[in-house]
Amino acid sequence: MKKYQGYMIDLDGTMYLGKQKIPAAKEFIERLQAKKIPFLFVTNNSTKTPDAVARNLRDNFQIDVDASHVYTTAMATADYLAELDPSKRSVYAIGELGLKAALLNQGFYFEETKPDYVVVGLDSDVTYHKFEVATLAIRNGSKFIGTNADTNLPNEKGLVPGAGSLIALVEKAVQEKPLFIGKPEPIIMKKALDKLGLAKDQVVMVGDNYLTDISAGINFGIDTIIVYTGVSTRDQVAKEKVQPTYQINSLSEWNI
Repeated sequence: MKKYQGYMIDLDGTMYLGKQKIPAAKEFIERLQAKKIPFLFVTNNSTKTPDAVARNLRDNFQIDVDASHVYTTAMATADYLAELDPSKRSVYAIGELGLKAALLNQGFYFEETKPDYVVVGLDSDVTYHKFEVATLAIRNGSKFIGTNADTNLPNEKGLVPGAGSLIALVEKAVQEKPLFIGKPEPIIMKKALDKLGLAKDQVVMVGDNYLTDISAGINFGIDTIIVYTGVSTRDQVAKEKVQPTYQINSLSEWNI
């Protein structure tokens, strides 16, 4: 096993399963902390702020981290757009607090008529009016951005619509594909790597989902570790053309 100087880590399915603890996850993070190895939780969840994500980990799973350990697709979206063209700062966003806070933190302001960007993420209170405003703005020249392409999210009710499903509605209405930021796209990985301040060959992506976590690492050109505690199974992964760098059943098997 290679020794890495930094880790990018998925959350649901890797650190926990919904509201269920994964015992090896807490111990895995404690081993990283004991060796002072930097890590970031890289998540496609755009609805929560970093503080809220860290608080959930602390309060519900006893994983002692803070907001500095969290990098969301909302943050990656705001960071990417901020560097794209510093003169463009108006945005119309379909999304929740996590997305809107990230955009505000990067100096963006919200506008409905002629925004520079239309950003669509998960929004549990989405309305037809929001889709209407987004559609008209994109048709009038606003750049179309999607936080992530996840069509479904697992919760206690089952597989519910994810950000990708909402984005697909706008995509149909404007007949234009968005630029996606989150996993498995390399944009979020590049921004996360910038946060860690390391080189590609020094870091590894850890996750349970081949189609998002592992594909993100592969697309970005870094090593990957798939842990079979969540979405993907060994049989499913065996059929993939490009295999993860490492495959483990539990984080307890990984020697940091």
